[in-house]
Amino acid sequence: MTQKSLIERDRACTWHPYTQHGLGRDPMEVAAAKDAMLTLTDGREVIDAISSWWAILHGHGDPVLVEAARSQMETLDHVLFAGATHEPAVRLAELLVEATPEGLDRVFYSDNGSTAVEVALKIVLQNFAQNGQAHRQVFIALKGAYHGDTFGSMSVGDPDPFFESYRPFLFDCVRIDPNAESLEAAFAKLGHRAAGVIVEPLIQGAAGMRTNSPEFLRSLRQQCDANGVPFIADEVMTGFGRTGSLFACEAAQVRPDIMCLAKGLTGGVFPLSATVVSEELFQGFFSDDRNKTFFHGHTFTAHPVGCAIGIASLQLCRERKVPERLQTIGKRLRARLQPLESNPGVSHLRQLGGMVAWDLVGSKTGESGYLSQVGPALHQASLDMGVLLRPLGNVVYALPPACTTDAQVDQIADTMLALADRFA
Repeated sequence: MTQKSLIERDRACTWHPYTQHGLGRDPMEVAAAKDAMLTLTDGREVIDAISSWWAILHGHGDPVLVEAARSQMETLDHVLFAGATHEPAVRLAELLVEATPEGLDRVFYSDNGSTAVEVALKIVLQNFAQNGQAHRQVFIALKGAYHGDTFGSMSVGDPDPFFESYRPFLFDCVRIDPNAESLEAAFAKLGHRAAGVIVEPLIQGAAGMRTNSPEFLRSLRQQCDANGVPFIADEVMTGFGRTGSLFACEAAQVRPDIMCLAKGLTGGVFPLSATVVSEELFQGFFSDDRNKTFFHGHTFTAHPVGCAIGIASLQLCRERKVPERLQTIGKRLRARLQPLESNPGVSHLRQLGGMVAWDLVGSKTGESGYLSQVGPALHQASLDMGVLLRPLGNVVYALPPACTTDAQVDQIADTMLALADRFA
């Protein structure tokens, strides 16, 4: 009997995320990973230039994080967090309260970025509802926003192109351009129906690595205060140094009322998220009335292993100066990509922290946007050159882990330049 290959077995039983299986494109066969490198089953090595969906922060297989997981697993593998507590969860919460902007004093744990956002939205809506302002039900978000795939996070995301099928089931949301005038107009339109504003500060990831300004975020803070609603910062992607500061809000010198964290929270190696909120919001639920309980939870809330890894990862951020290293990586990439400035098929070369991106606008690109047919071709071409890139349609970007060496950064840049030469 002939033994089936990994790809054949995969085709028979798996369903991959954000993948159209009918197009017949086979996935990479990954056998191992170390630092910034992925080893494929055929022996090839590929630079993980996108940190495996923006998650891997320090590098694959970091021995400090591996040891944190091993040690915690031997001591306390898991216990429910309803009616129980443990040292890793409390210590990580203490560190997050210390690290995040002043005024964020309570940590609610969940499993991933989408649920961190879902928790934030539910906290806001329930708090208003049980404190006499049930009419506040409409959030304001940015055009093109992506905040996750659960129904609440889909609702504050932009349905086009991902969520059109679910549009009838999504609650109302007003979407704006990232400027003070658009925000002011939205508040004027909604009046007392406004529930809050949610943004990815400084960088909108899935929207195509669109940037927004610190000035806009400061205006957002002021207008939220003036209208009596919370400012929710979705730092699932931007947190833990990706923008050159530990948090994007820190770089913009703003304080949100809620901050959503995941991905780099554990260095990207374990599913854990945190919704960090103000004491004022927590006190909105503090009562002797059980009906005012925040009825939300997950089986693996505050997973001890994830929390232990999170503690170790946050310590590494400080010890290794991860935000500064990512900024250095981004600046080196940007400098090496300078020739793109004169390429007529390329526009909007941009860099923020460890993120560098540019848009393909040449005749070979076809339609723009996430569903642009050039995306899969760019992805395959970069793999053939030994670099994992996953373009957002016609937007080519890199966001490598902090361990990426200068030589690897240069290889990423050379690959991106070659893509521009071939496709622009």
